[in-house]
Amino acid sequence: MTTTRPAIKLTEEGARLLLDAAVAHARKMGVPQCIAIVDEGCNLMAFVRMDGSRLMSIRSSQRKAMTAANSGRPTGSLAPDMEMKLALATDGDMVNLKGGLPIIVDGQVIGGIGVGSGTGEQDLEVANEALKALPGAATF
Repeated sequence: MTTTRPAIKLTEEGARLLLDAAVAHARKMGVPQCIAIVDEGCNLMAFVRMDGSRLMSIRSSQRKAMTAANSGRPTGSLAPDMEMKLALATDGDMVNLKGGLPIIVDGQVIGGIGVGSGTGEQDLEVANEALKALPGAATF
């Protein structure tokens, strides 16, 4: 019987690398964003609200990151009839908005990144560009 397993953990340095890459890409696009990075337990590790980003995107970016980390899948792909059920079942902590991606390294979900304040496609682009900066991370 196996009672333990090795685990890869996201470090502060890794979270900062993701955050810096996301900010750089958002600036290049000219779209100020709120960007959140969480670990596998949905604990906030890094966050920035860029000048000019939407105030209400603070919470949605964090929830996108949490949803992606928890589910191991990009956010925004659920059927519309499941959105309200998801929100109610999790007291609004999980969302079905584009812009959240799991951080997966060597097949293990080690966290999530959530981006908000642009269109869903812009948010997703920034999140995906950030993942490209983390060695070994899967992109979507």
